[in-house]
Amino acid sequence: MPRFVQQRHKQPVPLERPRELIVACPPMKSNVNLSRIVRAAGCCGIRRLICCGNARILPEIARDTGPELQIEFHRTLPPVLKKLKGEGYTLVGLEQTTESTCIYEFTFPRRCVLVVGHERLGIEEEILAMLDHVVEIPVYGLPYAHNVATATAIALYEYCRQYPRG
Repeated sequence: MPRFVQQRHKQPVPLERPRELIVACPPMKSNVNLSRIVRAAGCCGIRRLICCGNARILPEIARDTGPELQIEFHRTLPPVLKKLKGEGYTLVGLEQTTESTCIYEFTFPRRCVLVVGHERLGIEEEILAMLDHVVEIPVYGLPYAHNVATATAIALYEYCRQYPRG
């Protein structure tokens, strides 16, 4: 029988190349959710995260993300997304829609922006119209959707699974 020995704070897995995924968040209702997204992004080796509105990141939740994660603050998302699309990024929304693709069947473009929605309102219509793809995570019980921070962590994990070396 194996003997398991806990190894807390293992060194990060080295990436062969920087991740080309950017996380974009609208104004959030909860600074806890935003802080959890920041922490998940840091764990996944994401290098750029965009926050909007009166975003406040709580250091006790989003701790130890390191200097590699650049966090930008903007008033609104549409102008930033338009600029990123012009730079060749594919815009992928994380939302339940009539035309969304199940995350299990979706291949993330390496160079993309993961656009998440507001906790209660989801992704605004103006932003939905800008997206190239929308993915959703199946829900097998109630409530009808995952928490935004949980859903973002699941989507980041799937991106990392598809591109384990960066």
